Amino acid sequence: MTQPLTSPTTLVPSDHYRAVQLAAATARAHALQAGLPSSVVDQAAAPASELAGNLAQHAKDDGALYIQRLPTGSGMEILAADRGPGTAPLQRCPADGPTTPDPLGAGLGTARGIAAELMVRTQAHVATLICARFALPRQPRPAGRDAGLICLPTDGETSCGDAGAIAEDHRMRTSIVIDGLGHGPLGAEAAQAALHAFHRQANRPLPHLLQALHQELRHTRGAAVALLRLHHDHADYCSVGNIRALALSPRGVDHQLTGRPGIVSWKIPTPRAHRIPLSPNTTAVLHSDGIDRRWSHAPSRFMLHLPPPLLAAAIAHGHRRSHDDAAVLALKAYQEAP
Repeated sequence: MTQPLTSPTTLVPSDHYRAVQLAAATARAHALQAGLPSSVVDQAAAPASELAGNLAQHAKDDGALYIQRLPTGSGMEILAADRGPGTAPLQRCPADGPTTPDPLGAGLGTARGIAAELMVRTQAHVATLICARFALPRQPRPAGRDAGLICLPTDGETSCGDAGAIAEDHRMRTSIVIDGLGHGPLGAEAAQAALHAFHRQANRPLPHLLQALHQELRHTRGAAVALLRLHHDHADYCSVGNIRALALSPRGVDHQLTGRPGIVSWKIPTPRAHRIPLSPNTTAVLHSDGIDRRWSHAPSRFMLHLPPPLLAAAIAHGHRRSHDDAAVLALKAYQEAP
């Protein structure tokens, strides 16, 4: 149903000469960790290196790749992002990929030919975002464009105390974002303990699930935890600590919530779930305080219409605090009743 996120997202900046080689090696490592066959491992490395090269050539303002396991299903993904004018030729391309020959260079053309799923969005002088996903052959629903998750460690760290996951069952989606206290290995220990408990009990009522997490984390330093369960017309939310939850529709930010004060593992208030009505085409976002909350003050129309994988990438790329671990999860509600 779901898998734990066993390693954080790897960030590959395009600001040095080793980016091309590092991107290829990183894509190979994540593809192998995801259990992909050798043929797919080799295929994933090529667009990673080429997209890194294209970012270095075209993205004039802080381009980067984000490489990781898929948030749902088995596989890995490569996300490319820049905040400058960068890849303006994509303005002539349709939303989910170009029809003109290779306007972004070989990277996009290579990804388009071999990826299980490819998403591209761009706005002139604002951003270009690309997501290429690679999955097991013949896997049912190999890559859903309705879920995105990025977890980044503090600069200089390899362990990440922020984590997230998604579980699906009976036409509902339950998601979690965890912010382990501090960062580094001890923060990661708390986050992984919460993930394991979540995957064992994800279908329980949210207050019961949060209480179970509280018990599971009692031998760790503790964490902030947010749980969000999406149905086709409403969401249930239960949280303790500094995780923010938002509901975005094409109109803007419909709802914003924060957790109740406390530390999961030490002292929490009696868990309670809050019900939130959802309008059509809502995307739910959960993020830790490693993301600057100002991104949600007035999100652009471009941001509001991004599919969840690209929305998570845009938020992380544009609003991450590099001195702290960061996690951002974006998820669509089901569009029809059960």
